[in-house]
Amino acid sequence: MAVSAGLIGALIGLVLGIVEYRIVSGVVIGALRRTDRSQTQAERDDYERRIGLVRVALMVLMIGVTPVLGYLIGQTVFG
Repeated sequence: MAVSAGLIGALIGLVLGIVEYRIVSGVVIGALRRTDRSQTQAERDDYERRIGLVRVALMVLMIGVTPVLGYLIGQTVFG
């Protein structure tokens, strides 16, 4: 059974995307939490909701897009 170069590229892209997400999200979320100037619990809850949205956006962009790019690069270069 032959595995296409695109699938190997997608797998490599997925692994790189997960590593990239862990590093970048740790730095970005940590920086956002350090700059939190919320005074009330409602403001803190809203800030945490926004941090959650940033986390989801980072996840979609890094873990979702990187395997697609890996697949395309694998197919183009080695396919």
